[in-house]
Amino acid sequence: MSPTLVTAVADSSAPTSPPTPSPVLLTVTDLKVHFPRPSAGLFKAPEVVKAVDGVSFEVRRGTTLAVVGESGSGKTTTALAVMRLAPITEGSVRLGTTDLSLLGDDAMREARRRLQIIFQDPYSSLNPRQRVGDAVRAPLDLMKIGTADERARRVDELFTAVGLRPEQKNLFPHQFSGGQRQRINIARALATNPELVVCDEPVSALDIAIRAQILNLLVKLQRELGLTYLFISHDMAVVEHICDEIAVMYLGQIVERAPRKAFFARPLHPYSVALMSAVPDVRGGRARAAQRIQLSGDPPSPISPPPGCRFAGRCPVAEPACAEALPPLVQVEADHWVRCRRVQVMDGKAMAPLELPVIPQALPLAA
Repeated sequence: MSPTLVTAVADSSAPTSPPTPSPVLLTVTDLKVHFPRPSAGLFKAPEVVKAVDGVSFEVRRGTTLAVVGESGSGKTTTALAVMRLAPITEGSVRLGTTDLSLLGDDAMREARRRLQIIFQDPYSSLNPRQRVGDAVRAPLDLMKIGTADERARRVDELFTAVGLRPEQKNLFPHQFSGGQRQRINIARALATNPELVVCDEPVSALDIAIRAQILNLLVKLQRELGLTYLFISHDMAVVEHICDEIAVMYLGQIVERAPRKAFFARPLHPYSVALMSAVPDVRGGRARAAQRIQLSGDPPSPISPPPGCRFAGRCPVAEPACAEALPPLVQVEADHWVRCRRVQVMDGKAMAPLELPVIPQALPLAA
């Protein structure tokens, strides 16, 4: 028996130990992004839009944190603030041991080697007059990474890594499909060998048939390169496919954060339950759609959010006390955090105040 096989047998018989958690790469602490608005009148105080209002989370190296929520929840603004593309009003964003919120322009430009972003629209993300190879090489040129020959070889490697042919680098964006353009954007984001990649709804502008290909590519690249993703999305089906942990945002705040399996098995916050009830399902058809939780009214204004729970005005199980004081984000189970005073813990198990509707069985097809 060869030494390799002997080692394999010895390893298989050894007692298994739980995997060591990966170190934290990204730490966001009490992040606030407020945008002042011009005063509506001479004697009126200027208004402030509280787009992100006290968000905290961590992303471990090599994992994916998905931030979800409806339009206006602040998820994209959070991503832009992490990239320092939106002004940080308060709080901190740490990448490893580097506090990005304290860096000046020159230091931030150097730090951008370590984090990059993939934007939502593959069409507007590329200069229509620039060859795609030049677009992918642009980060290397701007940061003066490598020689000219090394940059050219790097572009060829990136095109191959994302499933394109190196000779396609001489073409223009209009000569590619939407999915191919997003592959080019992914290649550009990977040019500097970043540790963190922010994905701002990278598949929402693509056809359904192409989304799975791009998601599978992102998963493949993460596995091969050890990438860490901050993934912004409103599509729960997409999130379930790619994330390790999920954070649900509502009106600038995180209302629930949990590992993927725990969240999709049993969401606890009423807003999370409402989001999950709206996920399309092939089982049940119209009966399934009829059981969706319908929320009444619109979200409050981020200019003057209510003093209590920001979801209380639309919550089906809200109590009068919910509108009086803002509940904190508390840990109710292992790695499961919820901002809801109605969630109770009994015998170590969190009890959701609102449950998902039962999915009816689909009727058999007629013979």
